[in-house]
Amino acid sequence: MGSQRVLFCGTPEFAVSTLEALSQHPDLTVVHVLSQPDRPAGRGHQLQASPIKKKALELGLPVLTPQNINSPENIDFLKTLKLDAIVVVAYGQILKKSFLELCPQKCVNLHGSCLPRWRGAAPIQRAIMAGDTESGVSLQVIVQKLDAGPVIGERKIKLDSQINALELHNQLQVLGVDLFKNEFLKFLKNEISPVSQNEELVTYAEKIQKQEAIVDWTLSAEKIHNQVRGLAMGPQATTKLSGLNYKIHQTKVQSGTHATAGVVTDIQKNYFTVSCGTGSLEIWQLQPESKKRMGVEEFLRGFSLSKGDRFGT
Repeated sequence: MGSQRVLFCGTPEFAVSTLEALSQHPDLTVVHVLSQPDRPAGRGHQLQASPIKKKALELGLPVLTPQNINSPENIDFLKTLKLDAIVVVAYGQILKKSFLELCPQKCVNLHGSCLPRWRGAAPIQRAIMAGDTESGVSLQVIVQKLDAGPVIGERKIKLDSQINALELHNQLQVLGVDLFKNEFLKFLKNEISPVSQNEELVTYAEKIQKQEAIVDWTLSAEKIHNQVRGLAMGPQATTKLSGLNYKIHQTKVQSGTHATAGVVTDIQKNYFTVSCGTGSLEIWQLQPESKKRMGVEEFLRGFSLSKGDRFGT
């Protein structure tokens, strides 16, 4: 096959291990890396390079961070690279026809779900918020329609009732690398053919909105538990108590409903219980406004909480 000339496009931490794996593979040459422009971050709002830009520079790879990769000037530059394939992992820009035509049928994307379930922006979060018992990653050929391309390969993972979005994100990262080490190389050699998605099974993972973080205690304990797990990468499930905001980090579901929704019904050393519309929720970790994340034992040493207190007020 010879060394295949690859353009890598990615931005967040999720893409870093894939870039590392591709850059070290003897049959591939990563000739250039694309990432989103530096963004203000942290308390000082200093410009920060993306995780992919940092990793590319560490690996000695040339990096381009354009505001618009589809501009004629950028497309003209990419044509000079004489690419054999383009790899996209959470890049963050819509890729137009002129870009995809740089490598017809050899422009691929790693997506954090088992397509066609959860096409779109937030597949990992939506899978957990929906209470899915299975997730995975898919390697697909990019087409103009969002996440609708034929699938080259996938890896699946069973989800238990406690895994959160951050933990799933980290596991899918590893599975994604395996897809590139195996199916991707076979695809470049034309040893496997992509399989079309079943359009009847499509669901969409819309971008997470800030208001979705607010806990509605009249919902079932299971739904709130899934909300807490699904928003673990941000913005975090939030609620109020006596006018103060609290982020909720770790919960467990109880079957019994003992009181009005949002009311604290039991306080133990390591958790306290809040009544929901159906069932109750044990709170094990939370974060008071302007404070660090803490377990309930530490929380109870510094904050007042009594049976009958009501969250959501």
